[in-house]
Amino acid sequence: MKPNIIFIMTDTQATNMVGCYTGLPLHTDNIDGLARRGVKFTSAWTTAPLCTPARAGLFTGLYSNQSGPWTNNLAPGKNIRTMGDYFKDNGWQTTYIGKWHLDGHDYFGTGTGLCPPEWDPEYWYDGANYLLELSEEKISLWRNGLNTQAELERHQIDDEFTWGYRISQRARHFIDKQREHPDKPFLLVLSYDEPHHPFTCPPRYVERFADFRYPLGAKATDDLSDKPVHQRLWAKAMPSPVTDGATYHHPIYFACNNFVDDQIGRVLNHLTPEEWDNTWIVYTSDHGEMMGAHQLISKGSAGYDDICRVPLIIHGASLPPREIATPVSHIDLLPTLLSIAGIPVPPALQGESLLPILAAPEREQQRSVMVEFNRYEIEHDSFGGFIPMRAWVTNDLKLVINLFDEDELYDRHNDPQELVNLVDSDRYAKRRDMLHDQLLDYMDRIRDPFRSYRWAMRPWRPDRHEQWLGAFRPKPDDLVSPVVRDYDTGLPTKGVKIEEKRQKF
Repeated sequence: MKPNIIFIMTDTQATNMVGCYTGLPLHTDNIDGLARRGVKFTSAWTTAPLCTPARAGLFTGLYSNQSGPWTNNLAPGKNIRTMGDYFKDNGWQTTYIGKWHLDGHDYFGTGTGLCPPEWDPEYWYDGANYLLELSEEKISLWRNGLNTQAELERHQIDDEFTWGYRISQRARHFIDKQREHPDKPFLLVLSYDEPHHPFTCPPRYVERFADFRYPLGAKATDDLSDKPVHQRLWAKAMPSPVTDGATYHHPIYFACNNFVDDQIGRVLNHLTPEEWDNTWIVYTSDHGEMMGAHQLISKGSAGYDDICRVPLIIHGASLPPREIATPVSHIDLLPTLLSIAGIPVPPALQGESLLPILAAPEREQQRSVMVEFNRYEIEHDSFGGFIPMRAWVTNDLKLVINLFDEDELYDRHNDPQELVNLVDSDRYAKRRDMLHDQLLDYMDRIRDPFRSYRWAMRPWRPDRHEQWLGAFRPKPDDLVSPVVRDYDTGLPTKGVKIEEKRQKF
């Protein structure tokens, strides 16, 4: 029997917001319970600490720099396939319920809530569909009028008002309906907006966190003196709310975090024991929130754990519960899901299936992943504009190349709060250069369109030299598109070649 797959994601919920990763009383009991039953990755990374680019990595299996949405409010190219395409073409019932934010229109989706053809329109429920169910008064209330416990109480906000509750309700209905067709495997994606702003949840959740203060530790008072200039500008433009001894106080955010966990629980608890046995469950989030760490709030061009290290839990009936510390990425999840389903993984996908890592007896293997950032949004420059960044994360170190700014290097084991920038340290120079070479090679291999010699020409890398011409790399096979033809010959390309440009008369 082919397995069912439930893919669950939240928004703005890094590892620092989940109890089983922090040990803090965050009341994420259902996610924590899934971790006890499944495999918890302790070093999983977003492809980009920003909504749409992160979703591009998750649902296309390509970094956003290549699939198209390299900033918010850009859409994937027409020749880019999504997770739904792969599964639908191979016989799965494909259902997506919740926030999409990948159509390039706006935060909510197209004005009519149009369902992409690879997903089931009966259950499609993006932000535009949620708005269509609300009056203008309730829309205004949701977006701007529910910022405190008192306001939530005054307007009698209950579970059913929220987008998250309605997502879970549809998911439960879908599962009930699928029980009538046990021979038809399904892929069910649940994409919650919570705990993202505007932090809408019933007031009882806010009351629970009224006195809770999140301990940030020394990174709350990082003066950013050895960090990139753009981070200091960011901190000045958007002042940190942390003023009372290195703790972050935001009851409604933590309340919404608790609420979305309960909504996930409503779906998981709806499964029968038999369905648990034939259903793979994957949970993650797109990125995190700085919460005043390093004097920063929101997210943006930074490689800090606070916004880049994401929760990832995979449950399969055949997988023994455990933790894995090997670095993995969102870019690996589509190949993993295809492997679980027995669907061929196209060479075009830039990640690797995690099934070999899941099957390996050791807790940690040596591996590296990339995180990217280009700009926050196409419409405006309120978050600094074009600030390209590439981070290369290994088991021990994290190298962050800020193309227009100072670079960073952190020792992940000896400095987990990322306070000391080691990029100019002689002691780390050899390892730093090795990571730099690996990153450049990776950008080259995946055909990162933002690659140029400037990524190599860093002040601390005098041995690197400018280079103009390089190799021609055809688009890898996605198992659907026609073969790529060589520009010079018009015939099917024969692979990588070194280009020579000479004037022809």
